[in-house]
Amino acid sequence: MMLTGVCIVKHKNTQLHASSISEPQQFWSQAATAVDWLSPWDKVLDDSEAPFYHWFKGAKINSCYNAVDRHVEAGRGQQIAIQYVSPVTDTEYGISYAELQAQVSRLAGYMDSIGVKKGDRVVIYMPMVPETAYAMLACARIGAIHSVVFGGFAANELATRINDAKPKLILSASCGIEPSGVVAYKPLLDNALEQASHRVEHCLILNRSQLEASLQVGRDVDWQTGVATAPNMDCVPLEATDPLYILYTSGTTGQPKGVVRDNGGHSVALAWSMKHIYDIEAGDSFWAASDVGWVVGHSYIVYGPLLVGATTLMYEGKPIGTPDPGAFWRTIAKYNVKSFFTAPTAIRAIKRDDPDGQYLKGVDLSCLKNVFLAGERCDPDTLHWAEQKLNKPVIDHWWQTETGWPVAANLMGYAPVEVKAGSPALAVPGYQIEVVDVMGEQVAANESGNVVIKLPLPPGTLTTLWQNEQRYVDSYLSMYPGYYLTGDAGYKDDDGYLYIMSRIDDIINVAGHRLSTGRFEEVLCQHDAVAEAAVIGVEDELKGQVPLGLVVLKKGVTLDEQELNKQLMGLVRKEIGPVAAFRLVSAVQKLPKTRSGKILRGTMRNIADNKKYNVPATIEDPATLDIVRNTLTRMGYADAHV
Repeated sequence: MMLTGVCIVKHKNTQLHASSISEPQQFWSQAATAVDWLSPWDKVLDDSEAPFYHWFKGAKINSCYNAVDRHVEAGRGQQIAIQYVSPVTDTEYGISYAELQAQVSRLAGYMDSIGVKKGDRVVIYMPMVPETAYAMLACARIGAIHSVVFGGFAANELATRINDAKPKLILSASCGIEPSGVVAYKPLLDNALEQASHRVEHCLILNRSQLEASLQVGRDVDWQTGVATAPNMDCVPLEATDPLYILYTSGTTGQPKGVVRDNGGHSVALAWSMKHIYDIEAGDSFWAASDVGWVVGHSYIVYGPLLVGATTLMYEGKPIGTPDPGAFWRTIAKYNVKSFFTAPTAIRAIKRDDPDGQYLKGVDLSCLKNVFLAGERCDPDTLHWAEQKLNKPVIDHWWQTETGWPVAANLMGYAPVEVKAGSPALAVPGYQIEVVDVMGEQVAANESGNVVIKLPLPPGTLTTLWQNEQRYVDSYLSMYPGYYLTGDAGYKDDDGYLYIMSRIDDIINVAGHRLSTGRFEEVLCQHDAVAEAAVIGVEDELKGQVPLGLVVLKKGVTLDEQELNKQLMGLVRKEIGPVAAFRLVSAVQKLPKTRSGKILRGTMRNIADNKKYNVPATIEDPATLDIVRNTLTRMGYADAHV
């Protein structure tokens, strides 16, 4: 898809990016005018403790004030701040900025009344309800450090996070609602608290009508009862460099890594991104169809939209099944959504169940200007399908839990450039992206390598790992001194467009040839019958590794398996070449994924190679592993009895 004025705007983008790298102090000082400060900074960028960098050191700010109170003070208290849409409970209502301020200040008052102070940690184990946003903002209001754990996480995973964060308070709910039914949270929380070595003094429990939770006397307090009599609490002045939150991401050792985000740089970066990347300003409606348990939910359900005074949608439902593949489109139309953000896996699910776009008929999407995709690699076929059916720009962009906001993206609110399918476009201002070989030398254009970012990282990115600075250095900074290791492999084309092909661990070595599993998946998804694909490298005595593909077919497709496999092998041979040695492929009903939509390639690889593996706590449907194991056994790999 070609956007108008490409050459002019690309030059404009290049100039903006160059200024952010050559004059970061001036660039981010200007960006910082988008938020309100309680006192100015001593220095925009403090590099005196490199590789630990501090943005806006010496300044005082409050993230909750910037996200809530200042909009009320500006006379927009009656504007809807959060539009809650819950198809699983058939509930929809809006919360104004004035009401949000009242709810958050009372909850903050309750926290203060039980002794939660600046620097204390608060774990939030909640479903997709407005109270979850209230909890995050109330923590920000008083300087408590929140750590949101995805609702429904297994008890042992929650216990691990409790032990690491050592919270004074946990906010939770009686249950979450999935299409399959009610998920009881309180028993999971009770189990986690029993397992944890850290003793938690207080739990505030939101009882939902779908399931009543039993409360432990002396520790648990009913949410409505506790907050009803709490005093209002004003915003507390905080250092820009004070931690705002901890968000745990999976670690290779099994011990989760607690990504730490600060207050000042985080507010500046998110406010900048809302306008320049997502084309959202005060009064606009924005919807990120994610969960508050993930980084997208932190950045673009709660903080980002509210920081700029937009209306943010909070959605408790799925892209399909609640009730059908048209749910997203009807919601966009009903609530006048200007920019919509979801994961490629959601689009693939809709495409699988509604390949011809029948559910789009009669839905007026004239309000929708842009669709953004992130969270995993977007194959060109999925992007093209969405473009054709929606007739809107579909913008792939790339970032990570650690970065907190986009690393590579098309600046749709500043100067949109040409969309190249398969690429998240260009480096966002503040990020100096390079592609290097194993020795750290830059590779040529169109040559694959490890994707790294030159230090310092811009504002809003992780400042360290919670109480583990050495692990931060070892995990991200030690392999290539002076650079942050993203863990992703990819390349840049002649125009500087970035292509993320796979995780570094997903590069397979076929008889000495390094091949990306992402490239295989891209080719398989070109087939008309394929809705999505996953490729893993399995052990081979002769070649070291060979690629094995699993595909999910579009709904209603009936094709002889032998004929399908023949066509898919031919397609890979044509697009990648005989070197791919692609002879192993099979259709499955469903791929194993995390709740955020990432395919569990590493787990599947261990199953195929008969290696030990743990069922990830984040898995959406454990039964999918049995489906994959049976298929792999039939293909001659996994031993069904291991």
